[in-house]
Formats: sequence, C-alpha cells, structure tokens
Amino acid sequence: MKKKRVMFGPGLILAMVAAVQLLSACAGQRGSRTMAGNHTMFPAPDTGFDITADPLEIHRLTDLLDQLAESERAGLFQPGTGMAESTLRERLGDYSGAVIAVYKEMSWAYGHGLAGKSDIVKGMAGILTLEGMPGRENAVLAAHAINAFEQERWEDAQQQLTGLMDIDDDLDSFINWIMLSCTLEQDPANRRAISEYRVIRARYSQHPGYWHRGARLFPGIVGVEFAENCINLAPSGPYAAECRSILASFSGLKPEDGPAMKTKMEIEYLVAQAVTMGNPRILEPILPLIELPENPFTVFAIDALKSLAAIPAFRDYFTGLAAVSNRRLADRLTYISRG
Repeated sequence: MKKKRVMFGPGLILAMVAAVQLLSACAGQRGSRTMAGNHTMFPAPDTGFDITADPLEIHRLTDLLDQLAESERAGLFQPGTGMAESTLRERLGDYSGAVIAVYKEMSWAYGHGLAGKSDIVKGMAGILTLEGMPGRENAVLAAHAINAFEQERWEDAQQQLTGLMDIDDDLDSFINWIMLSCTLEQDPANRRAISEYRVIRARYSQHPGYWHRGARLFPGIVGVEFAENCINLAPSGPYAAECRSILASFSGLKPEDGPAMKTKMEIEYLVAQAVTMGNPRILEPILPLIELPENPFTVFAIDALKSLAAIPAFRDYFTGLAAVSNRRLADRLTYISRG
C-alpha cells in the first residue's frame, strides 16, 4: 500500500482507537495476551513525529511488520494481531494500510462469531469522519473500499483498492486477498486468481472468511476442503451454516440437510470426548447425520461409531436407541452396535 510520509495528527489516531475499541471485548473473550494487548513491543503513535526523519525507526517498524506476517503464515494469528499491524502502519504513515489492518482484525472477529457486521460498519464510519482532512485521503479511500466490499460491490471495491496497492505489498497481504476475492466473485473461472487464492492459504489458516469464500467459489473436493476448514475454525460462526449446506450438496443431498452435516474433525472430536468422559450421550449431535441417505460423511460417522461398540456402555446405548428410532436410524444403530 502507498507509503505516504506525512506528519502525524490526532484525527486518524482517534478514529482508529474508536474502531479498535469495538474489538477489545473480542480479544478478552479469547483470553489471549497478544503483542497488541501488551503494548510493550510497539510504541504509541507520537503526534507531530515525522517518521521520515529517522531511517532506523523505519527499518525497525518494517522489520516488525515482516515478523507479524511470518507469524500469520505460521498459523499464529490471534486477537489483536491486526491491531498491532495497524499501529505499526500508522507509525509509518501508511494510513490506508492501518485501516486495512483494522478491517482484517474485524473480519477475523466476525468470522469467529465474536463481532457483528454492525461493528464493521461502525468501525469504518469512524474512519469516514476524517473525510476532507488533509493527509488522510488514503485512509478514507480504504474505508470506502471496505464498505463497497462488505456490500458486495466487487467492481467498485476493486477499483478503489487499486489506487492503494503498492509494489512492496506481499503477495499474500490482506489487500491482495480482498482484490483476489473481488476478481473471483466477478469471474469464478479465472484460473490465475484461483491459483493465487489457493497459494496464499497459509497466511489465512485462522480466518474463516478466507475458507468460506473458497468454499462458495471452488467446485468439487477443493470446495469441500475449504468448507470443512471453515466449519472447523468456527462451528457456530456466521459462515458455518452455508458451509454445511455446501457439504450436503457435494454429498448428493439437499442443501436443507446442511444442519445435520458434521465435518470429519467434528465427528472425531465428539467420539474422543465421549470415550474420555465415558458418556455415550455426547454422541447425540452425530445422530442426525447417521439418519441421512448414504453419503461420505454419514459413512465416516458410522465407521467411527462402530469402533465404540466394543465398549459395553456404548453398545447398550446404541441398542437401546435403535429400539425407539425410525427405521433408517434404527437399522444403522443396530449395524453399529454389532461392531
């Protein structure tokens, strides 16, 4: 993004603080002490400080940005990581980058069910109060672009973000993810964009929104993988229901069967919990999946439950439940109980 070197003033700082305060409760819910939460690694913005006067400081801050990017690629994105990046970019005078980083934080929180769409709207509204303020044009442009993206005005968002792109941006930067998303929403068959989208997956392993978009756009087994990853990250998040419907459709079922679908990881987790606790009732969320017409996820679940039939308490549970269930579920529970 454009590294415009300007003198710091309180306007953007106050707007950014208002935006990130919307997310403070989210970080608290996750119970993580992050670099942004500690505020020991990154200096607070200095009103009136000209960053261009200190090349060593520029090098230090850009090095910290590189470290944050590497931690994301290692799957270590935590609450506050986007806010930490925003602080660094603001120190560098990269105001549009600071806004994009806050949006990354907000979209992560939304994807995990820790924030609502209204929080994103309020956050960007805080930035838009800077409209007309000298030196803040790129910050306002970034907020307008984000609003267009959120409203699914893909072409508008792409055009506005193009003016903020920088040759130094990482190929897997968040602004590039947004641009790729806009391209694919307009042209799902764009092979170059598809390839680039899949290549950047390491940096977005903790972002449900990344997986959700891929699940919607990519056909076949690739879309299924993206849908499962999205669900596994946030089983009760805002994207989970649609991703479960995607799994159902892929499996030859009706989209309405989506609520019954469970990922393989969810099935394995419930089985492990039931065994650890010695409580077969923990398996109840799997039963609607067992009852569906034959499909790969139902077959996987049946095989997983069959392995428990050697445990008397579980065998008795399956047998007793079969006696009071409808025919398809009863037949499958009987089959499971025989091990």
